[in-house]
Amino acid sequence: MKDVVVAITGGSGAAYARRLVDVLADKLDRVHLVVSRHGAQVASMELGVNLNASDFSVVEFLGRRADAVTVHHYRDMAAPIASGSNTVEAMVVVPCSMRTLGCIAGGCGDNLIHRAADVMLKEQRPLILVPRETPLSAIHLENMLRLARAGACVMPAAPAFYHNPQCIDDLVDFLAGRILSRLGIRSDLLEPWPPAGESEG
Repeated sequence: MKDVVVAITGGSGAAYARRLVDVLADKLDRVHLVVSRHGAQVASMELGVNLNASDFSVVEFLGRRADAVTVHHYRDMAAPIASGSNTVEAMVVVPCSMRTLGCIAGGCGDNLIHRAADVMLKEQRPLILVPRETPLSAIHLENMLRLARAGACVMPAAPAFYHNPQCIDDLVDFLAGRILSRLGIRSDLLEPWPPAGESEG
């Protein structure tokens, strides 16, 4: 895998996106990053970084330079990732707000994130959606089912505890590792089951 789109929307969990992009930037030729207006607002609250779509800083976001990351404005419908002819192989929306989920499920999106996700579905490429919402309404569940049937992978932000996490970073790494695994990308973020020292059965 060479190119992946990562989109950050208005759900809680910006730390998941930052960790994922940080790993992908070292493993892929190109990471296409798109941050919605509400995604930038939530990231500011949760991470203390300014991800304003008009003045985005990859260095501020990752804490280091990442030449493999290309940032696209969420309103730029002429961006390469808006077309099925692009070379992007997969897309992850993390965190995925319920509004974004609904727009993708309905095929009626009005920004680059919605359009890029629609491209993944129509081209039958991997699309991973990471919602972080609770409780879930019948509308949320129906949208998730509709997307799963259309070929998307719905992966709720539900970290596990069997690996005995010692800090928040351990929980973040668990989910980022699951996403990477789903993309077929090897990492050392995810401890396989059963945990070290545990026997099966």
